[in-house]
Amino acid sequence: MKIIDPRDMVPEQWRPGVETRMRASAINGATQLCIFEQWVAPGAGAPTHSHPVEEVLTVREGEAEMWIDEERAVLTSGQSLIVPAGRKHGFRNSGTATLHIHAVLASPVFEAMMEGAAEMTRRWDPA
Repeated sequence: MKIIDPRDMVPEQWRPGVETRMRASAINGATQLCIFEQWVAPGAGAPTHSHPVEEVLTVREGEAEMWIDEERAVLTSGQSLIVPAGRKHGFRNSGTATLHIHAVLASPVFEAMMEGAAEMTRRWDPA
């Protein structure tokens, strides 16, 4: 049995105003999922990108404007967005307090193609 304690995980600054803490990935033994949390300052967020796998984004606290392709919605605490594999999406903190997001990807390694990028971003890949 493997216990995961978030206090043992070092937060990462992915971009200004976004602190990320990985919970489960290939790095700590996951074989099917990548799970992480983000704390996002007002106005900050994730730029438009896509993943080769499905993702579920859940707002734990705060308010987020989220989009898939051209469709946009504002989600609040407790609401989730299912993002199909390969679809361009992103989010930003549209509120005045810190946004807390919980993300689950159907892969043990985080892979994302940022809009306009030439190469895939990879995180938590043990190779």
